[in-house]
Amino acid sequence: MINDFKTLRVTDEGRILRVQLSRPEAGNSISGDMLSELLELLRALEDSATVRVMVLSGAGSDFCTGGDRSELSTLLEQDPSGGSLRALAARAHRVCAALAQAEIVTIAQLHGAVIGAGLGLAVFCDLRIGADTCRFRMPEIGLRVPPAWGGVLPRLVEEAGRAQVRRLLLTSETFGAARAEQLAILHEVVPAGSLEAAVDDAARLIARRDPATVRIAKRMLAADAQGSSGLLDEELLTAAVSRQGLRPRRM
Repeated sequence: MINDFKTLRVTDEGRILRVQLSRPEAGNSISGDMLSELLELLRALEDSATVRVMVLSGAGSDFCTGGDRSELSTLLEQDPSGGSLRALAARAHRVCAALAQAEIVTIAQLHGAVIGAGLGLAVFCDLRIGADTCRFRMPEIGLRVPPAWGGVLPRLVEEAGRAQVRRLLLTSETFGAARAEQLAILHEVVPAGSLEAAVDDAARLIARRDPATVRIAKRMLAADAQGSSGLLDEELLTAAVSRQGLRPRRM
């Protein structure tokens, strides 16, 4: 697996791949280079026959403080037509789509600030486990920009509910881990000192599951979200049972 990135730190443990956003001096803000490296990594994972779980975390005191605003200003100065900004936005969409469509299980390990684009990156992961000290915020309207990064708004609405997302977006209020768990933005909240162990437990449990069955389950969940499930459920179940050679238990 690729490990010579500048903005990511990658640790390959066989079935588990640990990916750390590695710009702590900038709050792990998401730059164009980071997007390019994430996209390269996610594409490489498509060909991996070994990796079953990817854990996404952040170096330093925060998971991610959002997009790199200084880069946005520079791009606009260099290209007033907005072409460079549109290209950057398109890259963010491709990264989030790749996360959403990944056939392995992705787990976001969250601590510190999880803001804006950082929240967007996290919410596209399958599972999200956070420290009880996490702080979340959707600052876009306060910054006079639409909540368009990575196509995150539909995903947030799907995960947390339209009414709740509307409030968080319009107020740009900061909310903590307990509130994030109520909204299903976090699946589990643990003490900060136990975060790594909790993520390890989840990752190792999932890594033991049959990868083909996990892929089918993820595809079925995606189909259900698009309103197209049900038609193939019987065929998928029959094929899976036949492949495993399972026999019904006597009741």
